[in-house]
Amino acid sequence: MKLFSWNVNGIRAVIKKGEFAKFIETYQPDVICLQETKAKKDQVEIDLPDYHEYWNSADKAGYSGTAIFSRTKPLNVWYGFPDDIVAQFDVTGDTYGDPNKEGRVIAAEFEEYIVATVYTPNSKGDLSRLALRAEHWDKAWLAYMQQLERIKPVLFAGDLNVAHTEDDLANPKPNVGKHGFTREERAGFQAFVDAGFVDTFRIFTQGNGHYSWWSHWANARARNVGWRIDYWLASKSIAPRIQHAKIHAEQMGSDHCPVSIELL
Repeated sequence: MKLFSWNVNGIRAVIKKGEFAKFIETYQPDVICLQETKAKKDQVEIDLPDYHEYWNSADKAGYSGTAIFSRTKPLNVWYGFPDDIVAQFDVTGDTYGDPNKEGRVIAAEFEEYIVATVYTPNSKGDLSRLALRAEHWDKAWLAYMQQLERIKPVLFAGDLNVAHTEDDLANPKPNVGKHGFTREERAGFQAFVDAGFVDTFRIFTQGNGHYSWWSHWANARARNVGWRIDYWLASKSIAPRIQHAKIHAEQMGSDHCPVSIELL
């Protein structure tokens, strides 16, 4: 099973560039998790007869959104946080609006595991959304993954909008305390690890130089001055079945590139 995750930063643009068709043809994924689709299903001219499609689009046009495409039809699909998680962690929004209306979460149950995808809110350059992240969203996401884990092992993927360690961005020192590399955001990621979820890429690859997002400025991608903010995390019980975890920097079309795992 080949499972891919990709923040496409606008699915219509990636399709128009011809890069989405290239992605499907090149990698032949079994499951695709998308973030930042920026579209509703009926706005997208896409022909994927081999896949079942599940979309969670934002109420706001052209913003956020996630999707899961799968060759195998899931047993169940759940959209957004459950009501009990929203209530427990008060994930009710901030001055930017209600994140539950931004299409950020989908989970799909298969025979042996659950696949979930998330587009974690960006804390913003002025850190004006950091409180939402640190005090509500990250805690709610972890609790939801643990809730699903009581059903079956979980594989979750997405743009988590955080570099976990100094090895996960090209220039750590000048970025300490800035959005995506604050103490609070990094602690939120560490909480996943402390709860037993495995950062699958680090099973196979250590060190820096491995990034999934690059700024449009200063030719950053060509110079590989980037951040690793797109991940696959796995329940400890299913991690031994993961044979490969890769970052596909060769795939163009977005400021992010796909990340994948291969499951035995």
